[in-house]
Amino acid sequence: MSKIERIQHCSHWGAYTVLVQDGRVVGVEPFAQDPHPSDQIESIKGWADTRRRVLRPMARKSWLAARREGRPMTPDEHAARGQEAFEPIEWDEALTLVAGEIQRVIRDHGNRSIFSGSYGWTSCGRFHHAQSLVRRTMNCVGGFTGHRDTYSIAAGPVILRHVLGSTDACQSKANTFENLVKHTDTLVVFGGIALRTAQSEAGGIARHRLPDYLKAMSDRGMRIVLVSPQQDDLPDFVRAEWWPIRPNTDTALMLALAREVVAAGKHDADFLARHCSGSEVFLDYLAGLADGVEKTAGWAASITGIDPARIRELASTLASTRSMLSVSWSLQRAVHGEQPFWAALALASVTGQIGLPGGGVAYGYGSLGGVGGPQVRSRAPGMFQLANDLDSFIPVARITDALENPGKAYDYEGLTRHYPDIRLIYWAGGNPYHHHQDLHRMARAWTRPDTIVIQDPMWTASALRADVVLPASTSLERNDIAGNSRSDMIIAMKRVIAPMGEARSDYEIFTALAEKLGVRERFTEGRTEMEWIRHLYDLSRNDAKKRFGFEMPEFDQFWAQGYTDVPADHDHTYLADYRADPQAHRLATESGRIVLGSEMLAKKGYADCLPHPAWLAPNEWLDAATEGSGVFHMLTPQPEGRLHSQLVHAGPSGARMPDGRERLKIHTDDAARLGIASNDVVRVHNERGACLAVAVVTDGVRKGVVALPTGAWWTPSVEDPSLDLAGNPNVLTQDVPTSSMGQGCAAQTCVVSVEKWTGTVVDAGLSYDRLIERMTQAEPLAAARDRSPAGVAGG
Repeated sequence: MSKIERIQHCSHWGAYTVLVQDGRVVGVEPFAQDPHPSDQIESIKGWADTRRRVLRPMARKSWLAARREGRPMTPDEHAARGQEAFEPIEWDEALTLVAGEIQRVIRDHGNRSIFSGSYGWTSCGRFHHAQSLVRRTMNCVGGFTGHRDTYSIAAGPVILRHVLGSTDACQSKANTFENLVKHTDTLVVFGGIALRTAQSEAGGIARHRLPDYLKAMSDRGMRIVLVSPQQDDLPDFVRAEWWPIRPNTDTALMLALAREVVAAGKHDADFLARHCSGSEVFLDYLAGLADGVEKTAGWAASITGIDPARIRELASTLASTRSMLSVSWSLQRAVHGEQPFWAALALASVTGQIGLPGGGVAYGYGSLGGVGGPQVRSRAPGMFQLANDLDSFIPVARITDALENPGKAYDYEGLTRHYPDIRLIYWAGGNPYHHHQDLHRMARAWTRPDTIVIQDPMWTASALRADVVLPASTSLERNDIAGNSRSDMIIAMKRVIAPMGEARSDYEIFTALAEKLGVRERFTEGRTEMEWIRHLYDLSRNDAKKRFGFEMPEFDQFWAQGYTDVPADHDHTYLADYRADPQAHRLATESGRIVLGSEMLAKKGYADCLPHPAWLAPNEWLDAATEGSGVFHMLTPQPEGRLHSQLVHAGPSGARMPDGRERLKIHTDDAARLGIASNDVVRVHNERGACLAVAVVTDGVRKGVVALPTGAWWTPSVEDPSLDLAGNPNVLTQDVPTSSMGQGCAAQTCVVSVEKWTGTVVDAGLSYDRLIERMTQAEPLAAARDRSPAGVAGG
């Protein structure tokens, strides 16, 4: 056997060294400078497992026949998408067919009919960034319809752009954790600061610091209040009060806290007058002048389930100590999801804490690994998408609406727009059948476009429902560079193993496609993979030196070493300059100040987004009529042991769910009532669908609430396609917008029933593998593993 090579690499969940021997991964070592490396680094071995890899270009049979015959598909052929088998084709034919479809759609329908949203997390590499590269390709041929915002956070940024002037407060530009450690006395955590979500970062992360920050806060004696239906939304080593709130009611609690502060005469009237507009509208609402209902602690108690005396005491504390409000991204993924973000801003304004060290409001602490950490000051590496000639997009979570309703009017951020007539979908590096809601409805709408192209390393549920599947390599099979505005290091991502099967890098695929489209030179600008990586690094290096006098090593030294620091601010107070002089540092809002009463929203008259922060009951929740009736509010948190749906079968995720089925947390009393014990298989269902999950009985979740993490690979039962075997919660979630203003994902507003499963229990992971075999007419799994050209030692 040859000598073991040690090769520097990085993924969303951290930097590491891969041990390679004879072309196979034999081990993974964490980055030496990471104080708390993620155990998810072990998952990367799954990328070299052929069982779920796309190993050559494939096309759906009837789509391929129609294109070869030069005819449109019949309705039955459209409807067969997701049901019909694929056949292998050569790369040249695959690219010729895809280029021809792009040109046909542009000619017959216009560029607006190409949807290249391609939302996804396939790699943390900033060069082989699939979303950037597919958009760059489409911009070379006249543009495309894209998307706005993300499934993680949409309603929140929309309302913050309007009332705060930017999304800085939810994109890591709020107070840093070091600032909180030094100055905060009271921290109220709405929704959680969870280690499981802080494992990952969009452009990779070198140092996981959150455990140290939280420990320092706890050890300092900071009062920490966790407002969440789940106790593990803060790690157990943090000394925190747990307030198990009724889901989707945080806004009511925030409003009551604000009203109690005002009623006690402890509000900061000067801050409201100098730094806010429309505060009188908001204060009148709190007093009940608009609707006859004063927003007292007693009022909120009936909605939230939180004791009114505790609410009044906390209100007094927020006004009399240096207080910080932390609001999780998860809270705005609900019907009326704009409201908790706006209400938190209003509460922090009422207490006058904004702009003070350790005070104010922040959104998303712990939602990604870098939020709250050091704020990178210099340019982060990133591939250029070029300019889109079209002003054509949809809110990210409205893809099904767009497919079902071409030409229909909708509102977004106060403007009326129209859905395009989408004829071609090109999705690279993402899996909408993981992150979209109401998957059965989506699958029906998915049959409408003329052509769907999926470019991915894996046979995801989306790939199985495509017309053309192009095998992209994983980051292990190419060179790249990791870095972003929330990580104070840039990491070299060196190729570890040879490409699997006929897989090509995203850049190779789009370069070849650009050649077919006649735009190769504009797409590549004459650069190879390594020339682009060097160029992107040099842009960051030169910017750090020019603006901050920070010396980064030359590229060759960086590449050999594998990493470099970048300039970053560790102790930052958000809006300090604005607090000191609001006229000199006006915000980009309608008034130049924090908006608590919106003139624009008053004119629009939306029933689901009022002109001020407000409590609006969601359409599904545990209200007085529903709670105790036997149904549950289902939360869909991020999973332990993986990022979204990636590598669900590998590493800690595979170990946690060896049967390929997700785990459902349920309270001890609820489980006893239903005769459910830990490790029982349960059926979770509502009118939208049903899935199987494995019960985890615990006291760490509120009664009447169940938690089913996202990310299980949708595996419809052969006998009953309406039943998902793997526990994908999005067969149950609502595909409705947060409001007419934000149009965001509302997955956290969902009511379900739960019962012990008495039917046959099958291994969901094996069922998915068999589904791939049927759809691809693949050889048996053992034979496929034997012919793998590279991979994990021992298979």
